[in-house]
Amino acid sequence: MIFSNMSKTNVRRHVLENRCCKEKEKSSTQSGLSKHLKKIYPIGLQRSSSSLSLSSLSLSLSQNSNDSSLTDQSSTPLEQKISLALSLISPHRERREFPMVVKSVHHQQQQQQKQYQDSGNGELRRCHWVTKNSDKVYISFHDGQWGVPIYDDNQLFELLALSGMLMDYNWTEILKRRDLYREAFLGFDPEIVAKMGDKEINEISSNKAIMLAENRVRCIIDNAKCILKIVREYGSFSSFMWGYVSYKPTINRYKYPRNVPLRTPKAEAISKDLLKHGFRLVGPVIVYSFMQAAGLTIDHLVDCFRYNECVALAERPWRHI
Repeated sequence: MIFSNMSKTNVRRHVLENRCCKEKEKSSTQSGLSKHLKKIYPIGLQRSSSSLSLSSLSLSLSQNSNDSSLTDQSSTPLEQKISLALSLISPHRERREFPMVVKSVHHQQQQQQKQYQDSGNGELRRCHWVTKNSDKVYISFHDGQWGVPIYDDNQLFELLALSGMLMDYNWTEILKRRDLYREAFLGFDPEIVAKMGDKEINEISSNKAIMLAENRVRCIIDNAKCILKIVREYGSFSSFMWGYVSYKPTINRYKYPRNVPLRTPKAEAISKDLLKHGFRLVGPVIVYSFMQAAGLTIDHLVDCFRYNECVALAERPWRHI
């Protein structure tokens, strides 16, 4: 009887020890899995009476709650949640990283804005020749077009004509009358302008608001005729002009206004070739002003907020229109 009682005691102790060992193993397994999850997805896993213990994944879990492949009815609620979390980590990793990327980009934009802001008044830093006293139309031209690559024939013709007017006026005066020029020369369509005769020339030159001498008007009309010849020979005026720079804008890194040239050897070569093709008002200084305005060369100062933006446009592949 004593032996029997001792045996029963030993058996009961053995059963209790096995049960304790199993509970310890289960606890250590869950603890290890929880630590593993923390390394993969830094969200605390806790037992809770709520339906979801991963609050940050609540939307994802609710959207996939009808997917039977993600759940196991035979497992415990905690194991189901762990299984769901593991299955969602891999395919939706982008959801976790995207906010970090957006935050990083937003931070870079803020840093760039601070970099290109004057320490005094917080305004955007522009090229030094744009001052507080500059006219709004001139500032708008600097911020929106100057240095932006242009590929349209009509727009290139317009900028070439406006650059030629620098013989008599400055950019501000020209830009203030830009809409009048567009109306007078019918959108600077070379085919239409080339057909203008003495009647149109007299109307334009006699318009006091436009303030263009007759010989200047005739120069623009003659250039339109030259452009039509270029189009027949080269396919487009755009491809002809961009061919001078191998279809890629010249990107300069000028720090001070004194570094920006009025003319360059490239502008001189283009000027000579344009003159051979019959163009007028295309001296080296005018040609270089045209190249700057049309984005064939990037001459924004390096600390101007438009510099990086125009460089980014310049580095794109040539987009002929």
